[in-house]
Amino acid sequence: QVQLVESGGGLVQAGGSLRLSCVPSGSFFGIVAMGWYRQAPGKPRELVAIVPSGGSTNYAESVKGRFTISRDSAKNTVYLQMNGLKPEDTAVYYCNAVYRRTMGGISQSWGQGTQVTVSS
Repeated sequence: QVQLVESGGGLVQAGGSLRLSCVPSGSFFGIVAMGWYRQAPGKPRELVAIVPSGGSTNYAESVKGRFTISRDSAKNTVYLQMNGLKPEDTAVYYCNAVYRRTMGGISQSWGQGTQVTVSS
């Protein structure tokens, strides 16, 4: 099982920036994709951004041009740079990793979530 540790959330004023980080640990054969999701109170969890290994990134329409996802392959760390934050970006942000198990097959793991609050 892969564990994901997130950091970087917090409180910021509208227009500000935050950077989230997610580091996987545990035994796995390789990363298929890593991404960030978010869940606001009373709403379903939604994809924010995803970066497949060897593929192009994909973003939710609501964050295009403001958020950037990147991955350090050597460290298997994924980042989410969030600029121009808006109050509607307020949510718990979750890191997700899809990975190949050492014994074969593919699984996914979720981080514990980090709160991002944007004040107006």
